[in-house]
Amino acid sequence: MKREVIIACDFSSQKETLEFLDKFTEEKPFVKIGMELFYSAGPQIVEEIKKRGHKIFLDLKLHDIPNTVHKAMMNLAGLDVDMVNVHAAGTIEMMKAAKEALRKKNSNAILLAVTQLTSTSEEVMHNELWIDHSMEETVQHYAHNALLGECDGVVCSPLEVQAVMQKCGKDFVTVTPGIRFATDDKGDQKRVTTPAKAHELGSHYIVVGRSITASADPVAAYRKAQSEFERGM
Repeated sequence: MKREVIIACDFSSQKETLEFLDKFTEEKPFVKIGMELFYSAGPQIVEEIKKRGHKIFLDLKLHDIPNTVHKAMMNLAGLDVDMVNVHAAGTIEMMKAAKEALRKKNSNAILLAVTQLTSTSEEVMHNELWIDHSMEETVQHYAHNALLGECDGVVCSPLEVQAVMQKCGKDFVTVTPGIRFATDDKGDQKRVTTPAKAHELGSHYIVVGRSITASADPVAAYRKAQSEFERGM
């Protein structure tokens, strides 16, 4: 599996997003469309970016009763995205319902389950979410539930990739946000690392946002992230 950088296109409008992607005249980077952009621009932004030749990770983190998630995923699957996700906390049955919907309309799409958001610290997990186990144990358990729920992989911090692989095997896909260059500010992320360190830890894909999108030269920043992630240096 080729290690790929996914650019988090967390923009507020279609215009801003397409102007950003216009900067990439040689590459067609893998892009992530999250809630901010999807709720602003709607399904047409997915169709437009797909038409331009980009692979798309649609990051909407579905979390509801199984029947509702199944119906929602049927609609999202029709957009021909390459990756889509749910919350692992939504239960094994819910994840199976999502996978069943994908099989019907977009069998090649990778279904991911979010374990714990990279903005969540272990302290918050204990005190606010009332999860008594350690972060590593919790992520491992949620990842195993995702495997039982027929997901293809998980979204987790790169710091937990080894624990996920230990529980679910090396072919279980790990998509890891919380990636920054060593010189960048962490922002609102808690469990973060660099592209090179993510390579060392075994991530299959990394999601990079502001380190690329807020850069003075986004194309150069993307190439740097891809190089560091591929080579581990």
